[in-house]
Amino acid sequence: MMFLYLVLASLVAGILVGHLFTPDFGNAYEIMLYALIFLIGVDLGLSFSTGELRKVGRKALLLPFLTLTGSILGGLLAALVLGIEMRWGLAIGAGCGWYSLTGPLITQYSAVYGAVGFLGNLLREILTITLYPLAIRKLNPEKAIVIGGATTMDTTLPIMARFGGKEVALVAFVHGFILTAIVPFLLPLILTLFDY
Repeated sequence: MMFLYLVLASLVAGILVGHLFTPDFGNAYEIMLYALIFLIGVDLGLSFSTGELRKVGRKALLLPFLTLTGSILGGLLAALVLGIEMRWGLAIGAGCGWYSLTGPLITQYSAVYGAVGFLGNLLREILTITLYPLAIRKLNPEKAIVIGGATTMDTTLPIMARFGGKEVALVAFVHGFILTAIVPFLLPLILTLFDY
């Protein structure tokens, strides 16, 4: 439980530092994120044999598409329940936790739904950080990866590696990587196809 408090304290400290020093840091956060992803890739590559990588890779390829399908259907269901246009629910769901992309893309069409998309996907990341350790008590750790969406490649990966183990970390990385490749194309497609 102490680990969760440390994670939340780090999140708050990161927000404060980012807010206070952004003009001085410039794009340092992007460089740090790329360095983190690189180091995770090196660590995962050194931890597995080629046979293990192939075995885990097959399992990891289906999971992102199930995550995307569930996220889109969840967004559609939310739109129906809340009585909003279908495209907003689909677009917000298709963000898969990538709030820094979802919010700005949707804002080009609607500032209100852009804010909702940002906050909804940010909440998904925060809930993944706090709930993944609890979810794996009832669910298979690999299947529980889906709650993180695209964030499993970077920000929520350390939580999954810590509580799920190294095999889960590799599946999570591949899962997040595939979603990160799909979401930037899918979101604008949804927004333009349903633009009426």
